[in-house]
Amino acid sequence: MAEKQRTLLNSIHLQGVGLHTGEKVNLEICPAPDNHGYKFQRTDLDGQPIIKADVDLVVATDRGTTLEYKGARVYTTEHVLAALYGCQVDNALIKIDGPEVPIMDGSSLIFVNEIEKVGYQEQEAERDYFVLTENIPWEDTDKGIEFLAIPDENYRITVMVDYKSPVLGTQHATMYNIGEFKKEIASCRTFVFLRELEFLATNNLIKGGDLDNAIVLVDRMDVSPEELNRLAKLLGKEDLKITIDGIGVLNSSKLQYENEPARHKLLDIVGDLALVGKPIKAHILAARPGHSGNVRFAKVLKDQIKKQESQGRTFDLTKEPLYNINDIEKMLPHRFPFLMVDKIMEINEESIVGVKNITMNEPIFTGHFPGNPIFPGVLQIEAMAQVGGIFALSKVEDPHLYTTYFMKIDKVKFKQKVIPGDTIVFELYLLSPIRRGLVEMGGKAYVNGKMVMEAEMLAQVAKDKV
Repeated sequence: MAEKQRTLLNSIHLQGVGLHTGEKVNLEICPAPDNHGYKFQRTDLDGQPIIKADVDLVVATDRGTTLEYKGARVYTTEHVLAALYGCQVDNALIKIDGPEVPIMDGSSLIFVNEIEKVGYQEQEAERDYFVLTENIPWEDTDKGIEFLAIPDENYRITVMVDYKSPVLGTQHATMYNIGEFKKEIASCRTFVFLRELEFLATNNLIKGGDLDNAIVLVDRMDVSPEELNRLAKLLGKEDLKITIDGIGVLNSSKLQYENEPARHKLLDIVGDLALVGKPIKAHILAARPGHSGNVRFAKVLKDQIKKQESQGRTFDLTKEPLYNINDIEKMLPHRFPFLMVDKIMEINEESIVGVKNITMNEPIFTGHFPGNPIFPGVLQIEAMAQVGGIFALSKVEDPHLYTTYFMKIDKVKFKQKVIPGDTIVFELYLLSPIRRGLVEMGGKAYVNGKMVMEAEMLAQVAKDKV
């Protein structure tokens, strides 16, 4: 069944401070129209400029992912983008009246909870997945960063982190599909090592950081009270009593999961790869990732999208068909010259792929544009309908006792002419569950990977034979 895009049912309003700028900010996540994607709007700047959540607009990745367009910047975008992507919200306008997305509790959980509260609005446009078709490796050997994307029917992510630390050791985290994000990943907080704090503070970062929105990991025993007090003062937290219970976590802030740091790295990948611009179907494996590596790999994936789009939709027509012409004649009542399907390549629960070979021997070419043979659009629709009929009949027992009848055709578009020598591949998918014999399907027709026609159609399956 074709998935529809969705947006929020209502707007979300949140307040907080930026992790690095320390500035207070109001954030509003608003519903957005079909095919809008994710965009930020700086409501505090003249003209209220809009910055698209696009990997090509990333200008910095030091402890967060920063976007900029025509001088307008948004810092630390990854957690809110991960929440939207993890909740499968396709379209949203994120308004902020400051330079940085609020850190909240250091995770995506508060964003996710608010999204779940307002709910979702299904939209008309279909969700346009990036379905990876080949293995894509990438690495930065100097920094030890490795990524590999492999084809998968789900969006799956596997992460390995290794900081050569007695606290973290080597950690792994996995999200088997995007449906696991809300429960398994969203609550995992950002983290920092105690040894990094002084550097970050002296470089004007983490001005909004505290022990409520970040895990501070301590990986050595020789930390004096004087050092802790100096760090507290440096961070502007003179009154905070900091304690360490051995090697572990500052103030004994209990980890939600033993591998919470690795899970947070996975969360960051979800947010950063949202900048690719499409929902993804692939398995992403990452070793020692960070925002810089995430963003550079996102650009690799965006290039792969362009490559696959230039190649068009691919089908393996060399494999053994699921149904050959003899099988099809047992299911459909049509015969020459009106049997328009030569073979069925595959059928699953919600879709079907069928093939029609166009030859000059088609009787229609005798009178249709003699001397300039073009396969008629109405017959392309008929061929698509017959493929849809085979799908419907494949779901009933004794299909030879049933007939499928056309009831409605909608949203028909012809993109390119079809001529003798072409092989048309029809790919149809359910638009809604089959009920009371009514079958509603959307379909696309391809020649050499390029779409030549698309349509939506409704048919009824009736048992009218004995």
